[in-house]
Amino acid sequence: MANLKEVRTRIASVKSTRQITSAMKMVSASKLRRAQNAILSLRPYAAKLQEIMQNLSHDLEGSDEGAWGDNRGDHKILIVPITSNRGLCGAFNANIAKTTRALIEEKYPAQMKSGNVDIMCLGKKGADALSWFYKVNEINTEIFDDLTFDNAVAIADRLMNDFLEKKYDKIVLIYNQFKNAAVQIIQEEQFLPVAESDKGDKQLSEVQANYIFEPNKEDILEALVPKTIKIQLYKALLDSFASEHGARMTAMQQATDNAEELLKDLKLSYNKARQAAITNEILEIVGGAEALKG
Repeated sequence: MANLKEVRTRIASVKSTRQITSAMKMVSASKLRRAQNAILSLRPYAAKLQEIMQNLSHDLEGSDEGAWGDNRGDHKILIVPITSNRGLCGAFNANIAKTTRALIEEKYPAQMKSGNVDIMCLGKKGADALSWFYKVNEINTEIFDDLTFDNAVAIADRLMNDFLEKKYDKIVLIYNQFKNAAVQIIQEEQFLPVAESDKGDKQLSEVQANYIFEPNKEDILEALVPKTIKIQLYKALLDSFASEHGARMTAMQQATDNAEELLKDLKLSYNKARQAAITNEILEIVGGAEALKG
């Protein structure tokens, strides 16, 4: 009977776990819908801004805005891994930590050894994972509590000022790009300096357009370039936010399915143990009756 009691306890525990994972899946599905709409709406706008800035890149040389593309080498690096504040989302956070470590060890080992690599984690889980291996210089856990463009701009302004003041020569973002609820693509994106177009000169000249500037080119560039840089950070944050909820929804669906399978196995074990106990009791009764007859 002790075995039956143990199985009943496990069945009750698994049912409770299944209820929790199912509720978390529904919550993540609801949040995913809003986050997915936000990132899918922003992407065309961010892509067009990036295209315009690349088409006008030749006009930036020698101007104040050209400082954003100032390639000073790889002496002082800031790496910004973007993760979540909460777990239970599969390998979402672990993949970012793994990619960050690989980037440091393969591309910037000398800088890390000399103390010229800083890590600024956006999200608690990234800091928890990376702090076992490196010194995490700064952690921001508030951004995902209220993810708005204004809050993203505050972080972008900080990074842009650090670059202009030559505190860092390069700033790299590492985040999950949202594809769908089940698929997230790891991105290593150079935030600053502004990366040149990866298209060839011929292709780039074909897509370049003649723009009419009003009131004038200088004012337009002065407003366009910083805004485009800030939009790129906001896009990365939205991508990561949508990816987090997609990964959590998928993980909780898998956990719920696993709980269902485990419940089936436990109920089968319980029924077998119960039948064995009943059979033993019947045998004892029959044996006792036979003994009395004798």
